[in-house]
Amino acid sequence: MTDRTAPPETGAKGPDELRRQIERTRSELGRTVEELAGKMDVKGRAKARAADLRDKAGAMTVQLRSTAAQAGHTVQEKATHAGHRAQDRAARAGHRVQDGAAGAGHEARDRAVRAGHAAQDTARSTGHELEHRVADGVPAPARPLVQKAMSHPGPTLVIGAVLVTVVVVGWKFPRK
Repeated sequence: MTDRTAPPETGAKGPDELRRQIERTRSELGRTVEELAGKMDVKGRAKARAADLRDKAGAMTVQLRSTAAQAGHTVQEKATHAGHRAQDRAARAGHRVQDGAAGAGHEARDRAVRAGHAAQDTARSTGHELEHRVADGVPAPARPLVQKAMSHPGPTLVIGAVLVTVVVVGWKFPRK
């Protein structure tokens, strides 16, 4: 508006001075009227304010989109990290199960080997005992035949199975 800090002028000292004062007053009055007209132009002020708000809303939209994209990337990174952690845990658990199964397999194999050795030892001692019985209990004429049969157990078992079959068939189906 007007400059109220300047001291009021007392009076003109001549016609030129008076013209300058009038011109200055008109100029001040024009500015004051323009300011008042600007304040009274509600429609123009509303348009300016609307344009201002549109600009702010646009800037805020860009900022929100940027923030949302950043949040999406952060969530994606966290989900990826969580997935990797879960995958690592599952792999470790799988390895533990695999190690346990391998240990159990080794233990079962060791037990089977021990049982096999025990069976071999038992068979060996039984074989030795049978040899002593044959040597002591079989009559002298049959002793070489029994010792040969013991040295070749495969064919002896086959011949024994055939003899048992012949005896059973002869007993089941006697001749008339």
